[in-house]
Amino acid sequence: MPDKTNATDVKTTDDLAFLTPGEVFDRVDSKPQGLSSTEAEQRQTKYGKNQIEGKKGEPLWIKFLKNFISTMAILLWAGGAVAFFSGTPELGIAIWLVNIINGLFSFFQESKASKATDALKKMLPTYSRVIRDGTEQQINAIDLVPGDVMLVEEGDRISADARLLEMTDLQVNQSALTGESNPVRKSPDQIVDKDLSRFELKNMIFAGTTVSSGNGKAVVSAIGMQTEFGKIANLTQGMKEEKSPLEKELDKLTKQVSIIAVSIGVLFFFGAWLFVQQPVASAFIFSLGMIVAFIPEGLLPTVTLSLAMAVQRMAKEHALMKSLNAVETLGSTSVICSDKTGTLTQNEMTVNHVWLPGGEYLVNGQGYAPKGDVTLNGKTVTFRDSSDLELTLSAATLCSNARILPPDDEHPRYTVLGDPTEACLGVAAQKAKIDIDQLIKDDPRIRELPFDSNRKRMTTIHNVKTPIDGNKRIAFVKGAPKETVELCATTRENGQVRPLTDDDRKKIMAANDDYARKGLRVLAVAYRPLDHADGIPKSMTQYTPEIIEKDMIFLGLCVMADPPRVEVAAAVKKCREANIRIIMITGDYGLTAESIAKRIGIVEGENPRVVTGFELGKMSDDELKKALADEIIFARVAPEQKYRVVTNLQEMGKVVAVTGDGVNDAPALKKADIGVAMGITGTDVAKEAADMILTDDNFASIVHAVEEGRAVFDNIRKFLTYIFNSNMAEAVPSAFFLFSRGLIALPLTVMQILSIDLGTDMLPALGLGTELPEPGIMERPPRKHNESLLTKGIVVKAFFWYGMLEAVLAMVAYFYANWNHTGFMGPLASSGIIYRQATTMTLGAIIFSQIGNALNGRTNRESIFKVGIFKNKLVNIGIVFEMCLFAVLSYTPFLQGLFNTAPLAPTDWIYLVCCPFIVVGIEETRKAWLRHRDREHGKGGELA
Repeated sequence: MPDKTNATDVKTTDDLAFLTPGEVFDRVDSKPQGLSSTEAEQRQTKYGKNQIEGKKGEPLWIKFLKNFISTMAILLWAGGAVAFFSGTPELGIAIWLVNIINGLFSFFQESKASKATDALKKMLPTYSRVIRDGTEQQINAIDLVPGDVMLVEEGDRISADARLLEMTDLQVNQSALTGESNPVRKSPDQIVDKDLSRFELKNMIFAGTTVSSGNGKAVVSAIGMQTEFGKIANLTQGMKEEKSPLEKELDKLTKQVSIIAVSIGVLFFFGAWLFVQQPVASAFIFSLGMIVAFIPEGLLPTVTLSLAMAVQRMAKEHALMKSLNAVETLGSTSVICSDKTGTLTQNEMTVNHVWLPGGEYLVNGQGYAPKGDVTLNGKTVTFRDSSDLELTLSAATLCSNARILPPDDEHPRYTVLGDPTEACLGVAAQKAKIDIDQLIKDDPRIRELPFDSNRKRMTTIHNVKTPIDGNKRIAFVKGAPKETVELCATTRENGQVRPLTDDDRKKIMAANDDYARKGLRVLAVAYRPLDHADGIPKSMTQYTPEIIEKDMIFLGLCVMADPPRVEVAAAVKKCREANIRIIMITGDYGLTAESIAKRIGIVEGENPRVVTGFELGKMSDDELKKALADEIIFARVAPEQKYRVVTNLQEMGKVVAVTGDGVNDAPALKKADIGVAMGITGTDVAKEAADMILTDDNFASIVHAVEEGRAVFDNIRKFLTYIFNSNMAEAVPSAFFLFSRGLIALPLTVMQILSIDLGTDMLPALGLGTELPEPGIMERPPRKHNESLLTKGIVVKAFFWYGMLEAVLAMVAYFYANWNHTGFMGPLASSGIIYRQATTMTLGAIIFSQIGNALNGRTNRESIFKVGIFKNKLVNIGIVFEMCLFAVLSYTPFLQGLFNTAPLAPTDWIYLVCCPFIVVGIEETRKAWLRHRDREHGKGGELA
């Protein structure tokens, strides 16, 4: 078995960054000519293949069986068996079918689970170029070994982690690992500063990233699962699937219901046997019927339907759910850990200011679409109004390699080819009405001095159509303000060139510092005429930065930022109202992150704590938990650090949602209680690891989804309340039978109880599971992670308010039917047509009272007449269905014998029709009192 430890015997990949190229070769036991084929084979035997390895999962048949042996499933199997014992095999089959359908549905959902490992494998290239045996060769990327000398160029996807040895203008897109889309400029120079995170090491390149421009040579330091990419895969695969909060609550609820049902069954068994002197067999069948009465057979279908309906509504709000249970999890979310770029911001770098010595111009419009204008002191201007503005924006555009591509069939929005920081300069020029296509044609580039990390600037030389200061050959420069201004001797103001004074320099740097404090990115722009300049060689091949980049003329500052999404501030405010905390975790710099967080309201304090990845690495878990209690922002973090933050929040009892789009986000997305991936910019890896995908990449869509998730939990409680209402009404008639020692004939038979639970109650209960979110649902705090579905409030409400009211109406109906046929003082019938009419009236009173309770159950506080009494179509259909089913049971001869029913008199029907009106009227009075009390005490609309 290969030894999969790091082949270099270096403690970490980062150690190579602090060595010179010569020392690197010594450390990895390689040389500039590369490894020999024999050495490569030996190393592959020792260290294995360069590939992402999958972990063996649970067998499919075990996953299948698990869906049929949960606590609720076992209870339903038992309930079906009870139905068979009671001589009603058709009802037993119905209960078991409910179980089978739910099990198959759950298995179908699980079979669509994460395939993040497969998606990760697809992101690694097939081939790689290396130097072996002293010659350049193309090999399968899987055959790379530590110590190989690897060659990369523009467009390549990098196959392994490596230490850079040589490069020419090399830029690498590391967004797969960091989440930040701006290309990172690389350098082979030895790193001195050891306070940098791994991805800030300019001389390291990483597997899974892409070369944006340039080329380079590097020595492989880690392969396969030892790469940073592999570590992400290992984190993603290593997590055990945990039950969602809803699944845990359903398990807990099932145990509670089981205890209640069995306890009542045992109580009624001994009551029937000892008090009524029934035979043991009859008492046993009677008690089994009571147990079935208290088993919520419709719970799983209702939960499934409630979740499915919420999923459909959420899809219309641009949120696609991969797992039904994730819907409710989102509703109980107390913390959202959000990425910045592309989620809270538009991921479209935009110039918003152009600072010139003669004034500050504002640039309106956001994103890469050339829509907007430029204003000075509130007045719209174009390049024709200011030669300084025209020259600054033209110079910045010409001294760039990026281009904006218009929308097409594949990309509905403007997209960038190259560095977004450069691309937005051309957009600003277009807003000033400069025709950049014509500009590039008129002023062709004849030479480029590429950017490098030491100079912190780039220069391009052009033959311009219209002479500037009498010169047709012009060098345009853009770069870091401090380094660029230091090389300027003059400045241009109001079309005139004048000396650059110390006061000018102070004003320029003061403006730069002010923008930087606001989290904005600043580039300085300058130029130099070359035709008449001293010391300029005639041959362009002799142009060097030392010769060209001096005695420059300062033009101005181009200020840019990735703007927040328009809807985000309102969404963040809504989260605050709902007591949902948002924590920004980004790969960007702290100052930028803090600025965005303040603008959109994520942090409200003046000095929130900003923790970098380097600082986080030094913190213990206890220190981290303490820090998480206050306003905090995480910047420049590594994938495993984001994972660690999520883990600590969960250990603090929080239900955590995480947003992300890159491979780097996959571990945290999978670890989170609810992972949210971006649908437009998100990688396949992130989408596979997530539970929810935003089709519009908009944070505001998460808030809509949270609202739906909260509604799901409320709806499940409404369902529970509804079915427990009839449970009490079913139990009370049996109690009359027991405590009268059989003098009162059983007012409700076991078959009639089953006809309610599996017949008339099912559709209205399912309808309550589809109810829309109630007004004010987002003004409540998230439910506590240990809050039960079945609370004392629900038990009291269901059993002792709705249930007792229903039981009273049912027993009145029973005694009324007897009195109507035998006289008030006559004996109660215990058999024959009169007894069957009495039990039919008891059954009918429960069913018609449940009609009222179905309407009442649609809201917690609000009047049913205000939300619309007929708006829930499934509830309406359920009401019609239960009335029709009752009529069929009462008037069909075959069913009359099975369910102990009989036709009713017209006066009986008048009583039954009054039942729902009585129930609704009493409940509307109670809700009106609750609303009045809430207004006086300022309470929210909790379930009551």
